[in-house]
Amino acid sequence: MHKNTLDNTHESVQDYYGQVLHSSKDLKTNACCSLDAIPEHLKSILKKIEPDVLERFYGCGAPVPTALEGCTVLDLGCGSGRDTYMAASLVGENGHVFGLDMTDEQLDVSRKCLTRQMERFGYTAPNVTFLKGYIEDLKAAGIEDNSIDVIISDCVINLSPDKESVFREAFRVLKPGGELYFSDVVADRRLPKSLMKDEELLGECLAGAMYHEDFRRMMADIGCADIRKMSTTNITIENAQIESKIGMANFYSITYRVFKLPLEDRCEDFGQVAYYKGTIPHYPHRFELDDHHVFETDKPLTVCGNTAAMLEDTRYGRHFRISGEKSKHFGLYDCGEGPAPTGDGTGCC
Repeated sequence: MHKNTLDNTHESVQDYYGQVLHSSKDLKTNACCSLDAIPEHLKSILKKIEPDVLERFYGCGAPVPTALEGCTVLDLGCGSGRDTYMAASLVGENGHVFGLDMTDEQLDVSRKCLTRQMERFGYTAPNVTFLKGYIEDLKAAGIEDNSIDVIISDCVINLSPDKESVFREAFRVLKPGGELYFSDVVADRRLPKSLMKDEELLGECLAGAMYHEDFRRMMADIGCADIRKMSTTNITIENAQIESKIGMANFYSITYRVFKLPLEDRCEDFGQVAYYKGTIPHYPHRFELDDHHVFETDKPLTVCGNTAAMLEDTRYGRHFRISGEKSKHFGLYDCGEGPAPTGDGTGCC
C-alpha cells in the first residue's frame, strides 16, 4: 500500500469522524448504525455507559462476545469507547481492555469519561487503557506478539485502505486460540477503488466495504481457513444522493468470528461430538457458536474437526466436553450453511 494513499485515507477519516460528525444523528445513511439485536446482558451494560460516549458512537453491530472474564481485549478503532467500556464490564477488574483509535476528538471523549465510567462499574482502579494509533500498525502502538485474548472491532475495518495489514496485525497480537470478533459493512461485489477518494462515501462506511469472498480469500492467505458468520443484517442507504453514487451494490452488516487456530480448509469428519455444559455467563440453556451452530445444554451434537477445535482449544474449552479425537477419519463432513438440524443431533459447518 502506497504511503501517500494510506495517509490521505487516514486524514479523510479523521476529519469526517473528528470534525464533520458531532453525533450519530449527523450520519447520512444507516450503514454505521445498523445495529444487530443486542443481547439482554449487553443492554443492561449500555444503561451504565456515559451519555457522551453513546452520543459519539458510530457502529454497525454489537461485536462483544461472551466468556470474557479475566481476558485481555483489544478494541480496534474504539472511537468514543462504547464497546471498549462494554468489554471492560465483562472482563472484570482482573481483566484489561485496550482501546485503539487514531482520531483525537474521539479519544478525548473516551478518556474524559474514564473515571466516571469506572465509578459506574464500581471498580477501584481503571481496567481500560486508551491508545492513539493505527489499526494497520499495532506494533507502533506497543501491542506485543501473542498478547491479546480477544480483538473486537465495530464498523472500522472498512475505513482502512490496507485491510490485509489490519488482519495480519490482528493475528500477530492474538494469543494461540485467541479470537477476532468484529462487525463491519460488507458488499455483494467488488467496489471501484476510486470510490475510496469520496470522503462522504468513505466516512459513511460504504466506499471501503469488503466483498465477502475477498475477505475469505484474504484470511486463507493469512492462515485462517475457516471464518464464521454470527449474523447478517441488510443495510438500506435511504439517501438519494449517496444512492446515485454507490447504489449498484447491496450492503450488509455482518458480524464475524475468527479464531487463531490451525484449521483445515474443509470440514472433516472425525466422529467427534460436542456437549455444552451450560456454564457460560448469561447463556445457561444454549450457546451459539455461529449462525448455524446452536448448542443446547447437555445435548450431544456431532461436529467437524474445525468446530471441535474452536470449542476445545480456545477460552470456551472449559464450557464444553468433546467426545472423540482425530485418530480416525471418516471423510468430508456433510455440512452447509443454514440452521443446525434439531432432530438428529447433527451439526453443520
